[in-house]
Amino acid sequence: MIIQRYIFRELLLKLVWILGLLVLVFTSNRFVGFLADAAEGSLPGDMVFLMLAYKMLATLPKIFPVAVLVAMLLAFARLANDRELVVLHAAGVSRFFQLQLVTRFAVFFCVFVAAITLFVAPWAEQNIEDLKELAKQRSDIAGIKPGQFKEFSKGNRVVYVQNPSVDKLAMEDVFLHVKQETKRGLLTADSARFKNDEQSGNKYIEFSDGRRYVVEPGHVDYRITEFERYSVLTEVANPEVARIKTAALSTKDIFRSDNSVHRAEFQWRISLVISCLILPLLAVLLIQMHTREERRYGPFVIAISIYLIYSNLLGIAQTLIKREAIPAIIGLWWVHLLLIAVIATLYYFPEYKRKQLGDDEQQFIPAE
Repeated sequence: MIIQRYIFRELLLKLVWILGLLVLVFTSNRFVGFLADAAEGSLPGDMVFLMLAYKMLATLPKIFPVAVLVAMLLAFARLANDRELVVLHAAGVSRFFQLQLVTRFAVFFCVFVAAITLFVAPWAEQNIEDLKELAKQRSDIAGIKPGQFKEFSKGNRVVYVQNPSVDKLAMEDVFLHVKQETKRGLLTADSARFKNDEQSGNKYIEFSDGRRYVVEPGHVDYRITEFERYSVLTEVANPEVARIKTAALSTKDIFRSDNSVHRAEFQWRISLVISCLILPLLAVLLIQMHTREERRYGPFVIAISIYLIYSNLLGIAQTLIKREAIPAIIGLWWVHLLLIAVIATLYYFPEYKRKQLGDDEQQFIPAE
């Protein structure tokens, strides 16, 4: 249909333009932050662009709802200001048919949003966590200069490294001195690398192919142990901080989980897709309700205000699910139903008002 293709093209152009602008703003902001991290040495320079790409993919689901809302507002505001909506209405294109066209466009867009939100974004978050861990290992090793002693655990662990490895992720010809209450331990190894325990978050140094000497000062007895792998605790993580980031978990894992935090994350991901389906309807109805003079600012202010309230309510509901203050069956769904009620009111109120005005006019018709 010619009208459908015309409106779809208008919506798509505005959506691509808004998405490109938002992605550009986000990318510029994050790029400056990553450059600052690289200058401080906490992020290797060769990881900046890779980290930026993953971060952009992980943030796209949060950008989609506001992008599609603004795109619909701009597209239909342009059609209304150029009197094209009046022409369409005169040609038999009703308001309900316009909403049908917008819904079809939103459904196609939601398929794309669902793929990004449910699969690509968690994958990107996991890669971000892996890059952070890799950058931390490089930073830890970079802080150990060859030929110098480095203290850990408040001086209870002292490491000496002869040379770093070629990939800068390990150390070669390593010496370690350990204080254990009344005993002292000495350890030499061909190589070593930093390791983080995923469950506890504790930091270890894993030594490979070496010997360990344990002796008690003042005694002549000592013990020698040869090993292929040996790990020494260097730092105990904060239990509240040491946890796997929920956003990095796959959708399949959190769907099967009974954990309240995982349920909240799953409903949040689904909510981002639902938002992209119902927010365009809100934008179209707001444009249709205002006159040409009001259309410049009124619909935009109202739409953004409703979106902020809607987004904040979703965040509050997500927090309540995490704390098990509300059952998961209620979850975030009540927020969507509230917005749907607002959209239904915007759709039926003009019809109700028009009907009431018609009844009032009939009451004042004089009798013959």
